[in-house]
Amino acid sequence: MLQLNQVSKFYNNHTAVEKLSFEVQSGQIFGLLGPNGAGKTTTIRMICGILHPDEGEIFFLNQHISSELQARIGYLPEERGLYKKMKVAEILLYFARLKGQEASVAKEKISYWLKRFDIQDWREKKIEELSKGMQQKVQFISVVLHEPDLLILDEPFSGLDPINSELILDAILELKAAGKTLLFSTHRMEQVEKICDNIVLIHNGKKVLGGKVLEVKAAYGKNTLQVDFEGNDSFIDELVLSGSVAVSERHPKSVELRLLGSTTLKTLLPFINERTELRRAELALPSLKDIFIMQVEGARHKPIS
Repeated sequence: MLQLNQVSKFYNNHTAVEKLSFEVQSGQIFGLLGPNGAGKTTTIRMICGILHPDEGEIFFLNQHISSELQARIGYLPEERGLYKKMKVAEILLYFARLKGQEASVAKEKISYWLKRFDIQDWREKKIEELSKGMQQKVQFISVVLHEPDLLILDEPFSGLDPINSELILDAILELKAAGKTLLFSTHRMEQVEKICDNIVLIHNGKKVLGGKVLEVKAAYGKNTLQVDFEGNDSFIDELVLSGSVAVSERHPKSVELRLLGSTTLKTLLPFINERTELRRAELALPSLKDIFIMQVEGARHKPIS
C-alpha cells in the first residue's frame, strides 16, 4: 500500500527526517511512533504531498506519490483544520465534494456518521460552538466520508474523553475490518498495543526500530514483573535502591518492575513476600511504553519511575 525508501527532509541546517524507510501493508494498522520533534508530522506531510522529500522516494499503490492519488488518502492532522464559521453539515459536505464525492452520496454518509457519533443534533451548529471533543469527531468524519484506501490519523484521540475515545477506536477497528489501511501516529502507547499490527519508532528523524508489535516486544525478553499486593509498598524503593529493578509504573496496590542485570523472579519473590502481602506476581513482555522510553533515552536500564 505504502513504501518509503531512504526518505530525507532538510530545513536549512536541520535534518527533520533522515534516510527513513518502511512499508505499510494493505489492510493493516501501522503505528508511526516517536517523541515530539522526532519527524513524525514531517513524514506524514510528505506522504500526503504537502511537503516533498529532498531525498528518497515515496510509493503509494505502487506509484510515485502524486496529486492524482491524493483523493485516495484521508488525513486527520493533529491540529484541527475546520473553518470555525461554517456549520457542521456544511463543512462536511464541502470536504466530501473536494474529494470528488457526489453531493447526494455525501449527504447520506454525513447523516450516518453524525448519528453514529451522536452529534446529529449539532449538524446546523457552527464549528466554533462545538467543544474540542465534538470538533475532533467532526474532523474524523471529514476524513472517512470519501472512503479512502489509506487513512492517516495523527493523534486521533486528542481532546476526547474515554467514552468518545472508544467511539473513535470502534470506528477505526471497523474500518480495518472493512479492508482499509490505517497509518496511526500517537504518543499513547496503550492504544498502539491494542490496535497496531506493525510499528516503526523514529527519533531525531531516524528509524530506531520497527516490525510486528509482538516481535518487537519479544526481542526484549520477559524482563517485566507485574506485582499486585496489599499493604506497605516500601519494598519497591528498597529494590530500586539495590539496583535490582527499575520502576515502569507504580500504583498504590500494584507495580510494574523491569528486572535488571541477573535479577530473577526466584530471587525477588521471597524478598517481596517478607515485606508485603503478595497477591500476584507475573513475568511478562515489556510494554511498548518501556521500549519507547528505553530507545529514546538511549539508556536501557534507566529507571522510568
